[in-house]
Amino acid sequence: MAALCAVAILPFAGPAQADAPVIPVAGVNVIAAAEVPAITQMVAVPPPALEPIAGGVASYYGRHLKGARTASGARYAPDALTAAHRTLPFGTQVQVTNPANGESVVVTINDRGPFHGNRVIDLSDAAADQIGISRKGSGRVELAVFAD
Repeated sequence: MAALCAVAILPFAGPAQADAPVIPVAGVNVIAAAEVPAITQMVAVPPPALEPIAGGVASYYGRHLKGARTASGARYAPDALTAAHRTLPFGTQVQVTNPANGESVVVTINDRGPFHGNRVIDLSDAAADQIGISRKGSGRVELAVFAD
């Protein structure tokens, strides 16, 4: 059974009210501020590990494919941050970086391809816009997957 908890809220009336006692309510557990442990230090969370993989030329889907089924069964959404890769498992998150301008985007693999020329990844329209390759139609990129 879950225990109910309530916190007594004292009206703000200045420092004199800060020492007012907390009055427990029958049948309800009240936690006084003195019982809550203070946070004495911040714990740094390390960034997720990235494993570089082969980069190359990236292209992007056209908006005319909006709603078409991808190899994973999902429908293509131009505004989503997704991509197609020949071998990476569906659901893999990949950081795609444009070395020309330093811009990066994280995409989720949900399709197979590209099957054109020497390209290594097909990006959604939104992902291509975010790293600045939309105007040229394609561009050199560096790829890194998030390590488990």
